[in-house]
Amino acid sequence: MSERTLYDKVWENHKVTTLPNGQDQLFVGLHLIHEVTSPQAFGMLQERDLEVARPDLTHATVDHIVPTSDRDRPFENEAAEEMMAELEENVRSVGIEFDDPTTGKQGIVHVIGPEQGITQPGMTIVCGDSHTSTHGAFGALAFGIGTSQIRDVLATQTVAMEKKKVRKIEVTGELGDDVTAKDVILTIIRRLGTDGGVGYVYEYAGEAIESLGMEGRMSICNMSIEGGARAGYVNPDETTYEWLEGTDEFEDDPERFEELKSYWESIGSDEDAEYDDVVTIDGSEIEPVVTWGTTPGQGIGITEEIPDPESLPDDKQDTARRAQEHMRVAPGDTMEGYDIDVAFLGSCTNARLPDLRAAAEIIRGRAVDDSVRAMVVPGSQRVKAAAEREGLDEIFTEAGFDWRDAGCSMCLGMNDDQLVGDEASASSSNRNFVGRQGSKDGRTVLMSPQMVAAAAVTGEVTDVRELPKVEVKA
Repeated sequence: MSERTLYDKVWENHKVTTLPNGQDQLFVGLHLIHEVTSPQAFGMLQERDLEVARPDLTHATVDHIVPTSDRDRPFENEAAEEMMAELEENVRSVGIEFDDPTTGKQGIVHVIGPEQGITQPGMTIVCGDSHTSTHGAFGALAFGIGTSQIRDVLATQTVAMEKKKVRKIEVTGELGDDVTAKDVILTIIRRLGTDGGVGYVYEYAGEAIESLGMEGRMSICNMSIEGGARAGYVNPDETTYEWLEGTDEFEDDPERFEELKSYWESIGSDEDAEYDDVVTIDGSEIEPVVTWGTTPGQGIGITEEIPDPESLPDDKQDTARRAQEHMRVAPGDTMEGYDIDVAFLGSCTNARLPDLRAAAEIIRGRAVDDSVRAMVVPGSQRVKAAAEREGLDEIFTEAGFDWRDAGCSMCLGMNDDQLVGDEASASSSNRNFVGRQGSKDGRTVLMSPQMVAAAAVTGEVTDVRELPKVEVKA
């Protein structure tokens, strides 16, 4: 087993005891909750007459089902209104801090934690959402949990887990122009498989990872779960500390920041740390990646050919055939030129300010193709406000994008933002499962924000590197 990695250190720092079933009981440093998975857990507490153990270490928002257009209360969607009302009652009855839409801080749970500075290195973080691995970008151990575990954390501020192995994934070299963190993680999942990380957590390292800003690191850690890993993390460094120093938690308390920084610096993986496995990928060889199928592992570089199912391992062939039939693609073709009907910029993977800036640079001076309906859904109210201060909203709306309020939106199609019929979507989100974006016949192509922007203006999957430059008058 691994030794002296960040995972080992943080695990031991939070271990309360080893349970009779062999699992470890871990203290939870931060519990994030939202409107979809927490109401049932609160109900379980009430049935057992239990109290919330640490409201001060619990933080709530709304994101999954909250509307991104009309937010007048009551919400038009009865299920959304019911979940919202129940969460409001639950958190206010016990004093849990709640970023509702009236606060100006509401947003996707994996966006608000980092931007407010409540996500910190060396923490254990849990949330009833699989993409909690996002927070590992800060050197935290962050896990998605189920409803019964949410109940347990609310009641005890601990969670029972089995320790995993650690795989170090080194991405070496320098990424090329218009190659992003999204392309890196899609490449990793493609190489190792959607089940390649089962039994592991992933430590991301190497020059290509270290050169990324925190937003890019979050995009990579976010999709660790798509590769089967229990979690993913990046060792904290000066990039991490610079981000945190400017957040709500520390901007008025520099002494506390310096005290914590000394701890953060101590929990990184040692130079002589031992890993259960090491994988190396040359980042300079990565090109913009898009998916051709119905899992995040079914991806190719934009210039590569869609594989023949017969060329894949036996256990992947049937899945590939069904995926190609659903997506209406054929072996030997490339994805370049694949017609799209919808362009979606959003999700906990790619809806932060740098994502919107990068997409806006592609959009500037262009117009959305007549065949495409396009929307931008910022990851939080703060992201939206910052983008508007920079005039990004005007760039998008003038081009023909719909500028929305913060939320999960079309990533999972739990509100009104859904594909219709067999529409094809160019999406910056994290999953392309059948039905994921709201229609069982819908087709989703995952890609970076820049690639979504390129598809929006051309009406088809397009290599953003080949898009002609547009001169914009000052």
